[in-house]
Amino acid sequence: MTRRPLTLLAALGLTALVAGVLAGCATGAPDSGSTSPGGNGGTGDTATEIEVDAAWLNSGSMIGLVTQGSSTCVPTAGDVALEGAVLKVALVEPPADTACTRDLVPRATLVALPEGVDPTQDLEIEVTGAGYYGDTDLDGVPGLAPATGDEFLPSAGWTDEDGQFVILTWGSSSCVPVVESATASGPAEVTVTFATPPADQVCTMDMAPRGSVAWVDGLDDDTDVFAVLTGAEFDNVRIPIIGSD
Repeated sequence: MTRRPLTLLAALGLTALVAGVLAGCATGAPDSGSTSPGGNGGTGDTATEIEVDAAWLNSGSMIGLVTQGSSTCVPTAGDVALEGAVLKVALVEPPADTACTRDLVPRATLVALPEGVDPTQDLEIEVTGAGYYGDTDLDGVPGLAPATGDEFLPSAGWTDEDGQFVILTWGSSSCVPVVESATASGPAEVTVTFATPPADQVCTMDMAPRGSVAWVDGLDDDTDVFAVLTGAEFDNVRIPIIGSD
């Protein structure tokens, strides 16, 4: 099985303000090489099909959508609707004049799920954005049910990409934690180390969901795996990774 390293960051309904060396770049989704006539949510006559992955988060009350692009210009979730058995999500890009890093990485857009989504059942997801579209299927997880009382607790879920998972944390929307490494520290355990933030980092005093994408190799199996969050603001926080990749 081939696994490829991935890193990332993202936030739900909020623009992440990240310090760093920025250069102006286009904020649209990357071109995957195929187009579809008719727009599919795009602004022109054609729209580009992009790769999309997804993971269950927050006990199945939220998902993380993974797309490729600039790590500092992550799309946010706009309109979200369940139409029959299909979840339709409109992604909103940052303003056109936003300065973006010129990298190409997987980023996580967090989506709060509408009433009617059953996380124990398979979910078809259709994504549209400014000039692009994509779709993916998310396998249901037996026994998964949104729970009360777990607000502001971290969680994680596998995507269909081998070894890739999304991490949900809560905190300042302007200080999104950055995954430094993810390593298999046991047969069913992944240690995720977050980078130490700059000492002079200034953070807003809000409490927002932040999404991060991580990748790990070397696990015996991907079921019943736990992630141990360490570094930055995390002190060996142990959480299950929902589902399997």
